[in-house]
Amino acid sequence: MLGVALPILLVLRNAGQPHPLACAVVAAGGWSAVRALRGRYAADVLGEGGGVLSVFGDWLVLLGVLAVLRTAFGEIVRPVLALAALAAAPLVTLAGRKGTHHHLIAARKAARSVSRVLVIGEPSTADHVVGHLAARTEHAYVVVGVVPVGNARLQCGVPVAARLGPVAPAGLAEDAAAVLRAAREQDAELVLVAPGPRLTAERIRRLSWALHDAGLPLAVLSGVVDVAVRRVQVDAPAGLTMLHIAPPLRRGLQVGLKSALDRTGAALGLLLLAPLFGAVALAIKATSPGPVFHRQTRHGQNCTPFTMWKFRTMVADAEARRAELEHLGANENDGLMFKMRRDPRVTPVGRLLRRCSLDELPQLVNVLRGDMSLVGPRPPLPDEVARYDEVELRRLAVKPGITGLWQVSGRSDLSWDETVALDLRYVDNWSLTGDVDVMARTVRAVVDGRGAY
Repeated sequence: MLGVALPILLVLRNAGQPHPLACAVVAAGGWSAVRALRGRYAADVLGEGGGVLSVFGDWLVLLGVLAVLRTAFGEIVRPVLALAALAAAPLVTLAGRKGTHHHLIAARKAARSVSRVLVIGEPSTADHVVGHLAARTEHAYVVVGVVPVGNARLQCGVPVAARLGPVAPAGLAEDAAAVLRAAREQDAELVLVAPGPRLTAERIRRLSWALHDAGLPLAVLSGVVDVAVRRVQVDAPAGLTMLHIAPPLRRGLQVGLKSALDRTGAALGLLLLAPLFGAVALAIKATSPGPVFHRQTRHGQNCTPFTMWKFRTMVADAEARRAELEHLGANENDGLMFKMRRDPRVTPVGRLLRRCSLDELPQLVNVLRGDMSLVGPRPPLPDEVARYDEVELRRLAVKPGITGLWQVSGRSDLSWDETVALDLRYVDNWSLTGDVDVMARTVRAVVDGRGAY
């Protein structure tokens, strides 16, 4: 609240407006009240990522509330000054959200600020659920025990807290007693159920009665993965719980804004970075024979080939020497891409350009032409695409990007499966605010240099 009130006080006081302290206190208090009433401080959302549009929406509500108060009490503050003073509120809040989010993620990586979960399901399904949750640390769940349905063995290594019979019992007591005892012994805060042939809807329903009577919350897996929450809507026709999953954004206002921002950003980038382009070109030309730019055919949206531009970071005959390196087994990537941590074809200047990601800057020309976007999946080579399966081909449903989730998550240090998973998550759950977040994280990734080789 102080971080919001102080800028307002300074702006109004320096402008000689009446009652600056009272106005600052009312505005800051109003901001906190608006966000509290709209559920922004709830335990399940506090510290979670995103929220740019929600903060902007809260700010518009605050402006409306303060306009009403200004009219009611006759406070004479010039509208332009009021807007300038209130501009700090969303910025301070976004900075605070980002700091809280980083703190929360760090706490979860240290197994703090998490919910203790008891998983119920058939052994193969339970193994999959436990493995999926263990593979990521940014979520709020830690599995403390499993209640398998049937007698098959678990492979995940999590303690078996109890077992349910392969056939549903006639009454409530048998399943309920086993699960409640397991939850009590493992100090579970949530029971997570994975439906299956032996764990039917009616069996889950009866189990939910016992859990809820004991005050334990229940969550049921849908079986769908990597779908953003904003795309999911719950419905219950005739008592059947349904998840409606909205299709990915492929057209509409947000897509049009993305295209406009891409081309505007690329044009401004080329204009502002022209001196840097000149310096890099001179450094490349002075230190190794060959052209300044490296042109390469890549595949873009819907498998459309285009010529991608980069600053040359390798010796002039690098493409001819790649086959030799592949023959010697030098590829350090486990998938379809060719990557070497200490590639002998990279020049000293090229190594520096890669470390700072400066070699990617000419792709702003591709963005300006509409072949690429500022944010998107990595643009693949034709020989890679020729070996894609139908899952990997889905990466090409959107325009490739100069940066993306793959870059801000580790770049060349990622395995092929991790790269594909990140790209598919982006393709299916794209949003304009997500692009803004990736671009902000790109700055940190470039400074850090992790995976850049």
